[in-house]
Amino acid sequence: MSEKRLSRRSFLQFSAVTALGAALAACAQPTAAPTTAPTTAPAQPTTAPAQPTTAPAQPTPTPAGPQYKEAPALSELVKAGKLPPVEQRIPLEPRVVVPIEKIGKYGGEWRLGTLGVADGAIFTRNTFYEGMVRWNVEWTDVIPGVVKSWEIEDGGKTFIWHLRKGMKWSDGEPFTAEDMEFWFEKLSNKELNPVFSKTLSTGTDPMEFAKVDDYTVKYMFKAPYGLLLQRMACPSSEWFSPKHYEKQFYPAYADKDALAAKVKASGVENWFQAYGTWTSVTLNPEQPVVHAWKGTSKLGDGTQWICERNPYFYCVDPEGNQLPYIDRQVYQLAADTAAISMMALAGELAFQDRHIASLQNKPLFVENAQKLDIRFVETVGSSMNACTIALNWTHKDPVLRELIQNKNFRIALSIAINRQEIIDIIGLGIGEPWQWAPLPDSPLYNETLAKQYTEYDPVKANQLLDEIIPKRDSEGMRLRPDGQPLGFVMENSNINSDMLDMVVKYWKDVGIRCLNKLEDRALLYERKRANEHDIVIWGGDGGMDVILEPRWYFPYSEESNYAMDWVHWYTSGGKEGSEPIEPAKKQMELYDKLLITPEIDKQYEIMREILKIAQEQFWGIGLYRGGPGYAIVKNKFRNVPQKYWGSWLYPNPGPLNPCHFFWDV
Repeated sequence: MSEKRLSRRSFLQFSAVTALGAALAACAQPTAAPTTAPTTAPAQPTTAPAQPTTAPAQPTPTPAGPQYKEAPALSELVKAGKLPPVEQRIPLEPRVVVPIEKIGKYGGEWRLGTLGVADGAIFTRNTFYEGMVRWNVEWTDVIPGVVKSWEIEDGGKTFIWHLRKGMKWSDGEPFTAEDMEFWFEKLSNKELNPVFSKTLSTGTDPMEFAKVDDYTVKYMFKAPYGLLLQRMACPSSEWFSPKHYEKQFYPAYADKDALAAKVKASGVENWFQAYGTWTSVTLNPEQPVVHAWKGTSKLGDGTQWICERNPYFYCVDPEGNQLPYIDRQVYQLAADTAAISMMALAGELAFQDRHIASLQNKPLFVENAQKLDIRFVETVGSSMNACTIALNWTHKDPVLRELIQNKNFRIALSIAINRQEIIDIIGLGIGEPWQWAPLPDSPLYNETLAKQYTEYDPVKANQLLDEIIPKRDSEGMRLRPDGQPLGFVMENSNINSDMLDMVVKYWKDVGIRCLNKLEDRALLYERKRANEHDIVIWGGDGGMDVILEPRWYFPYSEESNYAMDWVHWYTSGGKEGSEPIEPAKKQMELYDKLLITPEIDKQYEIMREILKIAQEQFWGIGLYRGGPGYAIVKNKFRNVPQKYWGSWLYPNPGPLNPCHFFWDV
């Protein structure tokens, strides 16, 4: 088949490559991985891509077959009769990882710092990113991952997936279509999942699944699924489960008495309440995986979580060396991000950006770079904001709910903030005042949405607040309309507290009490799911990946933070939560329409309507967009590019193929 590629922008911005265009965008795997991410976005495509038919071709390792090579430690296990030969552990057609720099060497460990159980993203980014498909290094194409190839039929309604024959789980058991069929069976189980996944539905119609043979399955939708491949390339798309292992926990296959004993031992009433723990990769070291490394203990049982090489990993380099190169990952648990930064300054971390790459830390790293033997690489963020302030539109307190839903109240809070002072002090002068809005390089950029209510005007803020809540107490702090003291708690687990303390001060200056509360991420999520919060503070994705990450532009998911009852209504098909106001409902209807729209230009058109409503509603408050980020890397830790994308939907460094990082010693 002839080589065809979309321009980088259509994928880089996730803006609208469709099921009819997504596989075309992946029509050819690059022969060599790039060493840097591009610095600017190319011109936007003016027409929709042609309909694709197949997945991109993959490189073939040379040499292959019985000449596959493996880590010395595995060779010893083969000699001892504890492992089958390497050619029996690798699929007939493995995924070939083309090195960013060069073929690596076996050995060593990769040390990282983590906050522990609540820090799930770090494990996804560095260890777990092995879905059915994946992003390539440049974030331009969707390429095969666990699946070998695919075809798209019926105008984007049917997806046919071909698995890798001979692929194994980490315990050596075969990986087949049964594992995908079992995953779908669980997905459809109303005890485990009372509401069918919206991600795998078109409109209100759930996906249908069919097993064709041991290595082929079909996804079938009622309408074209315009974003399926892109969604599947994002984190948490391991849409398969080890049936041979998990069936002991699943009533349809488990021994009834044995399962009852497991339920009792777990201290719950029903099997589905413990299923997630039983099958968690971080909480159950017996759970089989397809990752390059596999946990050896329960996360949290000690000060480290160690992941050892998976001897059945399905990837090789172009010379037939089974990956990973590195023997093991060592996650060091820390109480807070400051402790992880101290690990970095002590020279303990091999390669990391998460938790440590703040502007405040960089001068220390630069000053000690030679002693630490580190280099800096640049991360190019897709984030649109350094800090999002999400007031709870569906607050349980009707007085606060009415106040928060008053647009002039939100405007007053926004213009009471001196963004430039925050940029000068916290951002070290790097940044631009910004609301929740796409970035200028996005074809969906909306200048009004980005810049409205970002001016610092405490006089006007006081005037607006005087019209809404004029009464004050003896300390000059404003009272609620019912005469009670007015105050908010900002719940935060990952944003610079000094920056939030500045916001607290600005609001105090206009008579609004607010407490900046740093809390455990798991607790924050629990509280917002229960709709118990006043304000949630978070970073702001969706600056470039606008269509796939619309959470700030309408109440789309639990990550939206600002209208949880409406989110529950939307994600449950109206069965839970409370009915949204009409503008939010209109946005939800538009997005559902976008999901089944195959043309790129029409997807843009629909998303612009959604953004226009977001502009009118002014859902929440942003502070500023900053400059590029960075990571620190030991000089002898190789196959890390000098520049790469940074985003949750491109879960850096996952798409860089951590399995081929190595120590050049």
